[in-house]
Amino acid sequence: MAACVISREDLICPRCTEIYCFPVLLQCGHNVCKVCLQKFWEWKGCQECPVCCAVCIPRRPPINLGLKIAADQYNLEQSKRAGGELCKIHNAKLSIYCQNDEEPICVVCQTSKQHKIHKCCPLEEAAKQKKENITVRLESLKKKLQTLRKTQETWEGTRKFIQIQAAANHRAIRDEFQRLHLFLFKEEDSRLQALKQEEEVKVKVMRLKVEHISKQIKNLCSTISDIQTKLQSDDFPFLKDYKDTKKKLKCNIGEPEIIRDILINSASHLGSLKFKVWRKMEDIVQSVPITLDPNTAHANLELSNELSCVQYSSQHILPNNPERCTGSLCVLGVTGFVSGKHSWTVDVGQGKDWYIGVAQESIQRKRALFLKPSEGIWLIGGTMGDGIWAQTSPRIKLDLKQKLERIIVELDYDKGKVVFINAEDSKTIYTFKDKFTEKIFPYFNPGIHEEGSGSFPLTICPQNISVTVKDPK
Repeated sequence: MAACVISREDLICPRCTEIYCFPVLLQCGHNVCKVCLQKFWEWKGCQECPVCCAVCIPRRPPINLGLKIAADQYNLEQSKRAGGELCKIHNAKLSIYCQNDEEPICVVCQTSKQHKIHKCCPLEEAAKQKKENITVRLESLKKKLQTLRKTQETWEGTRKFIQIQAAANHRAIRDEFQRLHLFLFKEEDSRLQALKQEEEVKVKVMRLKVEHISKQIKNLCSTISDIQTKLQSDDFPFLKDYKDTKKKLKCNIGEPEIIRDILINSASHLGSLKFKVWRKMEDIVQSVPITLDPNTAHANLELSNELSCVQYSSQHILPNNPERCTGSLCVLGVTGFVSGKHSWTVDVGQGKDWYIGVAQESIQRKRALFLKPSEGIWLIGGTMGDGIWAQTSPRIKLDLKQKLERIIVELDYDKGKVVFINAEDSKTIYTFKDKFTEKIFPYFNPGIHEEGSGSFPLTICPQNISVTVKDPK
């Protein structure tokens, strides 16, 4: 059977005279574009066929699916022949681009009322321009993706470092408590040995006392038994032995000894036991007024286990977290101050290249820092044996009579003063006066050894610890 060929005339809407777009079938048998029919009915005010004026029953007319498929197939073929898509309204090639509506249109659309005042350009020109715009935005997205991937990598490194850091802290805590346990075990053993020794001495004393009194009892029992036997004898034998019997009645055994302080001295062993152990722990426990913050330390710094000593070392692999100082070889204290008076003592030892003092929280941590008050930092320090300088602007060389080994740093936040004092003779080395407006942190820079192989450590001196007893009020 021969295929049915549909001509273009069969695909023309009788209302808009264009190729059907969603054709609907009316009861009278005519086909009309759905949009055209709706507009006609609105204009006419009644539901009748635009072709034969037959009145339609008020219901939604069905889409003529076969006719729609034929119209779509025709449009596709025409588009292929024309080398591009066709305008659905005018069946003309889409060769113009409307910048306002951002869509391709045909030449007829450009002169229509909808696009007449719009900015239009050739399709090729618009494509080139839009591709350039998209390319620029795409590059921005690629950069953002690169940033996100780099951040992801950094965060993954931070996650792993947190685990490493936690494991190191875990080991340090376990080691410290093992030392404390060892001290307590030794103290426990010492006190148990003292108790055992007292027990052995006093038990031995009582054993000797019991043995002695047992002998006395035995002798006395023998004497009593002999005398009782004599009493039961006849008169003559009794009287004959009377003198000897009378002598036996003379007992040289005195009253039993009253033994004092023989019981275990529980008061000395148990009285205030925890307090006494605590007092002895003064020798192994240290307390420093400032704790160094490892999360702010430069990668070339090594901190002691208790975070009270810092020195230069080989570079460590550390996350570049916001708090870390990467532009300057320094570490800050954990605690910042916003009021009050505070002091700490730093042992600079034999170091020739170091800086100590205070810095405000907002100092530049990721780039080289100028050591002067205008940068939010108040320091004194030495530079490779070139004397000690106050880092003012310009800096001032300090006239010192003796070498500094221990320096007291006194911060009076409310009065805006930072005072450096020689701990050996309590003489003031230098005083900064300023106005503090934000949190202030202790600052430590141990410097680099002149041979580049290390540095002398900066050590925060421990405070004197004493356990005192106060009467209750």
